[in-house]
Amino acid sequence: MISAITCMAVAIYFEARNQPIAGQLAVAHVISNRVASRHYPDTVCEVIQQGATYGISGHPIKHRCQFSFWCDGKPETIQDYNAWRAAVRIAAAVRDTSASRVDVSEGATHYHTTEVSPKWRYTLRMTVQIGQHVFYKP
Repeated sequence: MISAITCMAVAIYFEARNQPIAGQLAVAHVISNRVASRHYPDTVCEVIQQGATYGISGHPIKHRCQFSFWCDGKPETIQDYNAWRAAVRIAAAVRDTSASRVDVSEGATHYHTTEVSPKWRYTLRMTVQIGQHVFYKP
């Protein structure tokens, strides 16, 4: 079984490794905020893997996931080990519930890159833009 920290680190790495640390933290907070919400699955790994799947196989349908890296059709191969180590540290810090932490996403449950303009953004309130990611909450 994969740990919550590993699942979160994988998401940080593939979604935001080229972003500033604050942006990587914000992605981690979005995941945590979803876990804490009654509208999303209850675990980090389930939140990250949420999306449409093919019947019995359970494989994700391409481009129909909550986190794009999970079903973009590309293999999840870690090549930048410095970025991976940073993602693990960020995930561990955000998952450490005893740590006093500030949510840099300002309560966000959604985000997108500045290169796309999803229609759902009009149904939410923008909280902050960090690097190339724009964050939103209900």
